[in-house]
Amino acid sequence: MYNTKPSRTLGIILASLMLVSTNAFAHCDTMSGPVVLAGQKALEQGDVRHALVWVQPANEAEIRAAFTQAMAVRSRGEDARALADRYFFETLVRVHRAGEGAPYTGLKRADTQVEPGIAEAEHALEMHSSAELKQRLTAALDHQLEQAYQRVHRAKGFAPTDVEAGRRFVEAYVQYIHYVERLHQAIVPSGHGHAEPEAPHVH
Repeated sequence: MYNTKPSRTLGIILASLMLVSTNAFAHCDTMSGPVVLAGQKALEQGDVRHALVWVQPANEAEIRAAFTQAMAVRSRGEDARALADRYFFETLVRVHRAGEGAPYTGLKRADTQVEPGIAEAEHALEMHSSAELKQRLTAALDHQLEQAYQRVHRAKGFAPTDVEAGRRFVEAYVQYIHYVERLHQAIVPSGHGHAEPEAPHVH
């Protein structure tokens, strides 16, 4: 039986189709996200390189400057340390998201709920296996694709004089075609070659 819970099925499918359009479900602007965690490691170890991997080369100077300022202030007491850390995290996340073409709306709490597809992807990394993730995605894709196909197939035999039935067919047809088109664009590399898939933007 297919798993049809929206948070598991439709959420994962949408995430796979919107790899570069996740502004509404930001991940890296949370206090528990990978960008802030890298910033924390940089401050704790006094090595900005842990944070630099999350920004474009053109923005490296800005992050280095923010890191130097934060490190200088951190030694002035607990309150100063908290403010300095927050300043560095804000700068790092803002610059990271700008490099990905995403807006910055401030840091989110550590317990901010992220989009289900992102959570599933992170869980796979934590488990050191993509097996469960592939199984869920495959089952969800199979279910959604079959539903879209069957809607068109059932509507296809309308009488030429039945305009309303014809419109229902057209609606189902357009949804089906565009759905498959988006899937194809997300899954098949451009050029139809065998190159490694392009790394998605992470927000």
